[in-house]
Amino acid sequence: MKLLRSLAVALAFGTSAISAHAGNVLIVLSDSDHLDLKDGKVFATGFYLNELMQPVKALRDAGHEITFATPKGTAPAVDKTSIDKMYFGGDEAAMTDSEKQLAELGLLSRDRSPVVSLARIEQIGYDHFDAVYVPGGHAPMQDLLVSSELGKLLSYFHENGKTTALACHGPIALLSTMADAKGFVGQFETTGTARANADWIYAGYKFTVFSNREEEMAKGLLGGGEMKFYPQDALTLAGGEFSQANAPFDGHVVMDRELITGQNPASAPAVAQELLSRLK
Repeated sequence: MKLLRSLAVALAFGTSAISAHAGNVLIVLSDSDHLDLKDGKVFATGFYLNELMQPVKALRDAGHEITFATPKGTAPAVDKTSIDKMYFGGDEAAMTDSEKQLAELGLLSRDRSPVVSLARIEQIGYDHFDAVYVPGGHAPMQDLLVSSELGKLLSYFHENGKTTALACHGPIALLSTMADAKGFVGQFETTGTARANADWIYAGYKFTVFSNREEEMAKGLLGGGEMKFYPQDALTLAGGEFSQANAPFDGHVVMDRELITGQNPASAPAVAQELLSRLK
């Protein structure tokens, strides 16, 4: 039933499931509406509005079908601090339009959300999807980085050279493909270091993610809390080759083989354009 609702949403937004030129894009979001911080503090979060809806609009306008999933299939949450026109280049109309489209999708609704679980995605078949996209917000750092279901999906995409795009804090989800992601993350949280897996599938890949200097500049959003670790450090320790924009919060996108990563909210439109290019 959820899959049928997802298809209905796709059709309502102008995509065509039967078009010979349409691609099937899977968007994976976090189940979590918070991030656990140091000292028992908790930060209310979710996905960033522009990081989800700017690519959704671009994909929809190009006629692609979109399926939404979370590990458990529960409705995701939007980070309320991301509902700000500054993430849309100061364009309040664009922000309002994204809010409207999000409401029409019903994505946040516990009753009518089209979101399915990653177990359901596996049943449908990974081959059904031409690309996967993981937007940011802090929520992926709560669950996606250790999701075995997501690790299985991303590993399949890697092995088959299928387009894999992630933005802002989304690239932390790449850790889910490690043989012992929970062990790596747990050790890093408690000691500040961890033994990297020599056979990690993304070892040696060039990537970007929300940078340490951006994390330091954005600390105020956490309400006095402190993150257990920064994604730049974890992904670099795991074996990735990090790069960043010359100036904090400038858009920056890195492509390496099947992988597309965007550094921050300003990078989402460029990530979407690279996705569209590959779907052609």
